[in-house]
Amino acid sequence: MEETIDKPVQLSFLLPRSLDTKVHLRLTVKSKVILLFLTTMAADEGGQAAPMGSFVYALPNRYSPSEPLSTTIYSVEATLEFTTRLAKLLAKKTQMPVYVGNSISFANTGLGGTVEEEMEAFKKIVDISLDKLQDVIKAPGMLPNGTGSS
Repeated sequence: MEETIDKPVQLSFLLPRSLDTKVHLRLTVKSKVILLFLTTMAADEGGQAAPMGSFVYALPNRYSPSEPLSTTIYSVEATLEFTTRLAKLLAKKTQMPVYVGNSISFANTGLGGTVEEEMEAFKKIVDISLDKLQDVIKAPGMLPNGTGSS
């Protein structure tokens, strides 16, 4: 479980159903924690700083593996639910503690941020993140000592 990504993975991709808005993703993996930061930027925003979004910590639940625990560290109502869902899903899939910072705005999507647009973006972010995390994903029930039993 000592897998780490030497350098943070930084990439961007078009926000689904948007003409000019990109999602910027920065993923860092340390030996005991995953950090994921997300933001969006439209082509016409240039060098403007993105506003701070929500910041959530989630970790696997030893007693109920299908329900990870989470704590909101910083809350912005517009991004809190998306951030919490993403942090919990990554904690469940990787069996590692996860910090997620998210300031994604769906205002520039085709319909202004419908549930379908948000879910499409969520799925794409999850797919990309899990693809980059393949080397650190542990099998369910695997304990830190690597035996799968205590």
